[in-house]
Amino acid sequence: MANTDAPFGLRPVRTRNGSPWNGAATPYYCDAGYGTALYVGDPVVVVGDSNDNEIMGFSPGSLSQIEKATAGDGNAITGVIVGFLPVTHESLVYRAASTERIAMVCDDPNVVFEIQSDGGSVTADTVGLNAVLIFTHAGSTVTGRSGVELDTTSDTPDADASNQLLILAFSKGTEIGAYAKFDVLINQHTQAPGALGIA
Repeated sequence: MANTDAPFGLRPVRTRNGSPWNGAATPYYCDAGYGTALYVGDPVVVVGDSNDNEIMGFSPGSLSQIEKATAGDGNAITGVIVGFLPVTHESLVYRAASTERIAMVCDDPNVVFEIQSDGGSVTADTVGLNAVLIFTHAGSTVTGRSGVELDTTSDTPDADASNQLLILAFSKGTEIGAYAKFDVLINQHTQAPGALGIA
């Protein structure tokens, strides 16, 4: 049966040692001046700034500021959004553009994520290669889910350590082919030991 084209961004599934992901996440600051919407499953990167004022009990300077990571070779990732702290009971399930929010981010470099590939060709030999992200689809304002995918068309997986992801395996239950799901590690992770700080 063919795979369904239903992107969801990156979804934490387990750690490298095989234990399940325990739900741990770190709060990060989304500044109202940032004009891009953010969704659950979006990869993000710290931008070398923090909250200027107190927000939801967090003191000034206590939250690192994030923006959506840039897709492509060599671009770093700090982690993946797994939720947002609600401001009121009517808060959106995603972060609308140009609004101040606190995002909960899975920023552990040892967490394995699941991600759907786009419509390009993949084979069993794709496992073990590196890949980059692609932002063909917008996130959903209904479900709050990201539209980010693993690129198999414009920048096909290769043995390139500067790519953003390391492909570990096909996800359980997926077919080898278009829109296959993969288990991946973030390869260019800002929180990994020895990683370079924001310039």
